[in-house]
Amino acid sequence: MTIKSMVAQTVRPNCWVIVNDGSIDQTQQIAEQAERDHPWIKVANRTDRGFRKAGGGVVDAFYEGFAVIRSIPWDYIAKLDGDLSFAASYFEECLRHFAQRNRLGIAGGTICFNDRGIALAESPGDPKFHVRGATKVYRRKCWEEIGGLIRAPGWDTVDEVKANMLGWETCTISSAAAIHHRHTGVAYGLWRDKLKNGAGCYITGYHPLFMFLKCLKRMTE
Repeated sequence: MTIKSMVAQTVRPNCWVIVNDGSIDQTQQIAEQAERDHPWIKVANRTDRGFRKAGGGVVDAFYEGFAVIRSIPWDYIAKLDGDLSFAASYFEECLRHFAQRNRLGIAGGTICFNDRGIALAESPGDPKFHVRGATKVYRRKCWEEIGGLIRAPGWDTVDEVKANMLGWETCTISSAAAIHHRHTGVAYGLWRDKLKNGAGCYITGYHPLFMFLKCLKRMTE
């Protein structure tokens, strides 16, 4: 579904790298077939590390793909999860916002889930300046100034904090929706996902009072 969504885009990337992060299903065969069908698609295969590396594993996989495009000139780079689907105008809509706002450094669509045919925001309480890690588009100048991504939980908050400190805007684009076909954190399980989030909060440097209030809110959920 992600491949179909990308192929259907009204604005396609110069190059799209699909990173097979050691999958033991049919991911490699599906990705390599897409590479044969579309010359702008490349595949990078990684060996199975044998365990899930929370937070940092996602960034490791991203940099595996980034290495493939180092010699290709680019103005924007996007990071996508492999379980998303989105409208044909998704990237056209994202780039329209970048064109209209010179200081927009990081953006992405609203992450939704399909509830009986209706797209509902997965985290409706997120602030508008936060862009979910499942889909992020970076302007090159902003990317270079923040120094890329850290290989640890919280990477998708640290990048925004760095960008904001340097005067860049970050935002979720409500008019561009991406359907997440597997809820965030499901693969880790509830407690392991919460532990990963806690590590991300620590790495990001959240204030203890904020964390205390956040824990109270989580307890009500």
